[in-house]
Amino acid sequence: MKQHRLEDKVAGVSRRGFLKATSAFSGALVVGFNLPEAGAKTMAKAEAKSVANAWVRVDAKGGVTLICHRSEMGQGVYTSMPMLVAEELGVPLSAVKIEMAPSAPVYINAMLGGQITGGSTSVRDAWTKLREAGASARSVLVAAAADTWKVPAGECTTANGMVMHKSGKKATYGSLVAKASTMKMPEKVALKDPKDWTIIGKQKARIDTPAKVYGKAQYGIDVKLPGMVIASLAQAPVIGGKAVKVNDAKAKAVKGVLGVVQIPDGVAVIAKDFYTAKKGRDALEIEWDNGPAAGLDMFRIEQDLRTASVGSGAIMRKDGAGDAAIAKAASKIEAEYMLPFLAHATLEPVNCTAEIKNGECHITGPIQFQQGAQFGVAAAIKMPPEKVFIHTTFLGGGYGRKLELDFQIQAAQLAQAVGKPVKLIWTREDDMKHDFYRPISLHQMTAGLDDKGAVQALHFKMTSPSVTARAFPPVVQNGKDPFMAEGSENLTYKVPNLAIENVIHDTGVRVGYWRSVSNALNAFAVESFIDEIALATKKDPVAMRMGMLAHDPRSQNVLKLATERAGWGKAPAGRALGVAQMECYGTHSAVVAEVSMTKDGPKVHKVTCVVDCGIIVHPDQALAQMESGILLGFSSGMWDEITFKDGAVEQSNFHDYPMLRMSQVPQIDVTFVQSSAAPGGLGEVGVPLVMPAIANAVAALSGKRVRKLPLMQNV
Repeated sequence: MKQHRLEDKVAGVSRRGFLKATSAFSGALVVGFNLPEAGAKTMAKAEAKSVANAWVRVDAKGGVTLICHRSEMGQGVYTSMPMLVAEELGVPLSAVKIEMAPSAPVYINAMLGGQITGGSTSVRDAWTKLREAGASARSVLVAAAADTWKVPAGECTTANGMVMHKSGKKATYGSLVAKASTMKMPEKVALKDPKDWTIIGKQKARIDTPAKVYGKAQYGIDVKLPGMVIASLAQAPVIGGKAVKVNDAKAKAVKGVLGVVQIPDGVAVIAKDFYTAKKGRDALEIEWDNGPAAGLDMFRIEQDLRTASVGSGAIMRKDGAGDAAIAKAASKIEAEYMLPFLAHATLEPVNCTAEIKNGECHITGPIQFQQGAQFGVAAAIKMPPEKVFIHTTFLGGGYGRKLELDFQIQAAQLAQAVGKPVKLIWTREDDMKHDFYRPISLHQMTAGLDDKGAVQALHFKMTSPSVTARAFPPVVQNGKDPFMAEGSENLTYKVPNLAIENVIHDTGVRVGYWRSVSNALNAFAVESFIDEIALATKKDPVAMRMGMLAHDPRSQNVLKLATERAGWGKAPAGRALGVAQMECYGTHSAVVAEVSMTKDGPKVHKVTCVVDCGIIVHPDQALAQMESGILLGFSSGMWDEITFKDGAVEQSNFHDYPMLRMSQVPQIDVTFVQSSAAPGGLGEVGVPLVMPAIANAVAALSGKRVRKLPLMQNV
């Protein structure tokens, strides 16, 4: 599986510009890693003598702290990351405390090329480095004990924060820290044999649950600072529009309003509380220039997309003769699919707190891209990046929305203008109407068959806006956006002649990465089309897939297990089963949906899913990730779309962008395949397959093929 990295440029600043790690803070022992200046601030609470590296610190009292370098947005890094460290360090999971990492080069996600939480990479990126961090700290503590006792280190063992010798001698980690901090670190460390694991792969309670249950967890919207004021920002009805005339007299007349501030993105009202700020904002009289996007509507967007699809695109993958084989085929099958714009619609709307004092800017909030925030804010307020500090809170949902930099920059600009700490809070309507939307996409599929109905050639053509071309332009070379090809370029099926083509088309709507990125877009088209081929050639959809996966035992296995568990070929009367499978983020999965038809449309009774994700670090959270992904894919695919009229988003809240209700949730059966392979991703894996499986079941049940989402509007 190919892993794509973002360009080594962030917010217009070269990676060379921020890869300047300095030495560790005075008195700490850095284990094999550079700890930059920003990282030193995070470790300022450490005692003068401690065993430390960029991720883990053991202090003189034996306290263990993990510097968590990925944002916690419900996916469980506050537990899975400590599990990796605790396993190798030899301490109970409950003994590990957590601090969020600052923006610093050492915390760059090696799989993405930036300090980013996304792409289902958190555990995959940390799998080796965090275990080595824990093992390095353990090794030097053992060495300190062995030196003290004048015994070979190989005769010592560790458990529960202690070093033990076969003679019966014992020493706590805390008592060994002073000596260990002066010793040379090992260049290489041995990691535990999996048979000796006591934490990895075991059921463990989430570390962050008590704080969330008791209301002690700090989300961005909870931040409070001395002297802080609240801002509510009016933005143009059309994204990209500007305020050309502002009458703020009525807003300033609202009791409690402290001021009105205009920034490039809009006009903010400042008050001590959000209610007053919003009331003042509603009283503003603003004349907007809505800009070139003011004429956009869905008819124009879809027609322009079709026009763009006529042109040639970038060939992302070509096997065999490609299209030439289709021209020679005995028969040909064609189909077209379209998926809509979607909003991220996170539970916690966009918010951020900024404070500028003593020549420093401090940004606190729900952030997925720390270095982007650091350099984006620095450029916006004309401050050196090293003077901008990022403090990441819990995220009340991210899904890719909080990778963006708009709300952090807005908060910083307001703090600079006001001269006080400012918490910026968007409303749900602001969030819905000013998102970076999942791209609309058009998929044109062609298959060439031989005289026996076997697939000899496939051509998959996707026309869509490119998120990467907007966010990381240098990554897109010669029209090739590698993230657009997720879910198609990594096709698991064996086809003699294959062409994957992508056409980048800017619709005039700003787009962003959305949970599972292009996997969900391409999986719906690919798995629906494979099903269409099976039905057209009178083949069983599972049997045909199994034949095309003969070279891929992991994919075959999950498909076999999923269909067996779902009772393939034995659907209850009045119901049908639909299937879909793929590999994404290094994980193989298959989904079967059981569906019936009612007077109100399709009803999904059960979703069966089998997953091969390699080694599972935290089993309970793995299950939660798959279930939540399935439900998000189901909810958005059944009901949701973002549409435009006169350039403005028509949806505003959950009354016209509905979320799944508890009464609509189907039975979900998730099974994990036991594996010794390296961990695959899970955070986004559940999203892509549920809708093609449902659509395939609908086609089997009704004979009608759904080629456009949301399903309930197109069935």
